[in-house]
Amino acid sequence: MKRLLQLFGTGLALVAGLGLLAAATPALNPGRPDILLLMPDQMRGDCLSLLEHPVVRTPTLDRLAREGALFRRAYTTVASCIPARHALLTGRFPQTSGVVGFAAQPITTTTLPQALAAAGYRTVLIGRNMHQQPAAEPYGYETQLLGSTYVGGDDYDTFLRAAAPQTGGIRQLVADLGLSFNGWEAGPWPLAEDLHPTAWIVRESQRAVAETSPDRPLFLTTSFYAPHPPLFPPRALFDDLRRRALPEPAYGDWEDWAAIPPGGDKQGHRVRLEGETLRATQAGYFGLIEQIDAAVGPLIDAFRARSERAGRPWLIIVTSDHGEMLGDHGYFRKCEPYEGSANIPFIVAGSRELGFQAGMRCERPVCLEDIMPTLLSLARARPPTSLDGVDLGPVLRGDTVKVRDWLHFEHADCYSRAQAFQALTDGRHKYIWRPLDGTEQLFDLTTDPVENRNLADDPDQAALLLTWRSRLIERLRNRPEGFSDGSRLIPGRPYPPLHSRLPSR
Repeated sequence: MKRLLQLFGTGLALVAGLGLLAAATPALNPGRPDILLLMPDQMRGDCLSLLEHPVVRTPTLDRLAREGALFRRAYTTVASCIPARHALLTGRFPQTSGVVGFAAQPITTTTLPQALAAAGYRTVLIGRNMHQQPAAEPYGYETQLLGSTYVGGDDYDTFLRAAAPQTGGIRQLVADLGLSFNGWEAGPWPLAEDLHPTAWIVRESQRAVAETSPDRPLFLTTSFYAPHPPLFPPRALFDDLRRRALPEPAYGDWEDWAAIPPGGDKQGHRVRLEGETLRATQAGYFGLIEQIDAAVGPLIDAFRARSERAGRPWLIIVTSDHGEMLGDHGYFRKCEPYEGSANIPFIVAGSRELGFQAGMRCERPVCLEDIMPTLLSLARARPPTSLDGVDLGPVLRGDTVKVRDWLHFEHADCYSRAQAFQALTDGRHKYIWRPLDGTEQLFDLTTDPVENRNLADDPDQAALLLTWRSRLIERLRNRPEGFSDGSRLIPGRPYPPLHSRLPSR
């Protein structure tokens, strides 16, 4: 009898110990997390003060990165808005989907919001649209409040016309300010800050958080048009930034500066930004980023508090569709393989139940296609069978550091045929091939992060160049454009923005 009592007491102690352990450690099988996707448009990956940017201050995004993970070598696989958002929604590489350039195509596979809606999520899109084709197709977003800044008659424009009828709507306001929707012209926002599209997007996102029943998980996409032009941050930010010591653009020794028109080409793509024009452009662009950073702080707090009240985990991702060259190497806008255009912010943070390692920084290449498999895995939602992206959950938990050996990204003819490119990177080296004339570039991003020195011209790097060229030859084998015959790269082939679909690998 004494022995039985001892065993019983030991069992009680063991149960109590297990209870204490469960209370002290994250749940092994947490519920479906609420998900907040914060998505600026055209935001460069280096514009975080955490990365010691010389000007931009982003304390809110820095805090998220310290709580979770910063993927420093994140890239858009096709650096313009329409195809990049197609990749995000589908989890499929351009080479798989056939959307390899600036052209919209209806999505015929299951999208990220559709898969989450099927798993029981309320799916909400606030702000900039996803370039859906057709435009009226929500692709799984149950609720949409659209404010794409350049669109007359959408929800934001309707709000602005009612709140400030003297403006004539957002398009007329931009025209009256002498700004444009793709140019480097910049100036201060002329109205009260709460009328700014960024403020409206955050306010409506907070409303969605407050009004969604706590019994249902939420997938909220807060999609900004900033820092995409028009470059009109609040006046206080614009004036303050113009007084700061602003950085010079990157000047590659491989660029023919004399061939770049000082006033810019007619596409607004090639330009030598200098002097006060450069300062105003930078102040406008950086100011929009700082405005977003300040505005999303209360939204993040409200989102996390809602999840905690519901006893549900939370997950926040920050990324962008592509970056902005901002004068680097004589380029403005996007559609380029260089860091300013192709490298994007990519931050993932989550509540402790998800078991993420805090303060992680990953230097392996990741991309927009990785968001869908990552979110569907964490949400325990059924994934489509045709995903190219990688589930980053094991990396976030510290179970592995491996994502992929290298990443392929591309863009078909856009502003000109000379602009089209094919590129590969492993996070350290980047190889670029121009299909028009076969020009090659090779950069070491560790020693030359702004890509000023082209190693393709260095005889000592001939073996490394051959390695990267061979990888691209194999990657492009059997592409319908005829870029590769399996033994060499073939320049001069037509490169339309849509092609017949191919296997992803």
